[in-house]
Amino acid sequence: MKIMFLGDVMGRAGRSAITDHLPRLRKDWKLDFVVVNGENATNGAGLSPDHAKAILDAGADVVTLGDHAFDQKDMLSFIDKEPRIIRPLNFSKASPGAGARVFSDARGRKVLVVQALGQVFMKRPFNDPFSALDAVLKQYPMGGQVQATLVDIHCEATSEKMAVGHYCDGRASIVVGTHTHVPTADAMVLPGGTAFQSDAGMCGDYNSVIGMEKTEPLRRFITGMPKARFTPAEGEATLSGLYVETDDATGKAKTCMMVRQGGALSQSGPAV
Repeated sequence: MKIMFLGDVMGRAGRSAITDHLPRLRKDWKLDFVVVNGENATNGAGLSPDHAKAILDAGADVVTLGDHAFDQKDMLSFIDKEPRIIRPLNFSKASPGAGARVFSDARGRKVLVVQALGQVFMKRPFNDPFSALDAVLKQYPMGGQVQATLVDIHCEATSEKMAVGHYCDGRASIVVGTHTHVPTADAMVLPGGTAFQSDAGMCGDYNSVIGMEKTEPLRRFITGMPKARFTPAEGEATLSGLYVETDDATGKAKTCMMVRQGGALSQSGPAV
């Protein structure tokens, strides 16, 4: 199975990158399944129902969220109507929606998509991601109930993301980090057969401060004083993520590579 994961969609620029590039990439790279993290797609904070629909219509099979899952209040009711949106598994049990769900590709192959939030350096305390992931991975073993499993680990600390990767090694096809908006250069297949990247980066304008227009973040770093709200940068965006090919019989990854299309970053992706 050919699977692509795309990192945090950041504002209008990120949404434009999705609509401009994803339909072409889905066709040219013969992608079987696409997951997009969309938690910053609406003005850099959360995801509105309309923007969720736009990402799904552009070719995403599933949209994951994150710690900003419900910053757009309409998502509280919309997520129960749209099963293709996944919120973090270790949010409060009172949260609407689901943190894990099994989907099918066009050929009927089953794909488990899971998202968990990390605990290190995060502003709010969340439940333990390791035990939450363990329960789901035991329930849906690869090579049995599902042909592939993708875990989106949304957190600040690179060390915690790497720990989750090794914890899931051999039990998930892909473990990929989100949240920090900067792609890491460590895309690899771990010894047990799990494709891993500490952070997929963002789908956004990299001529920015992690997707935000530079002026206000720079002012705050230099003076320590806020003057205005952060606003997403709106230059040409780079679509950033991870491409993985998996074995249907075992669910394990055979190969993986970074994806970078458009915008300021050097370009990367599978050969057509």
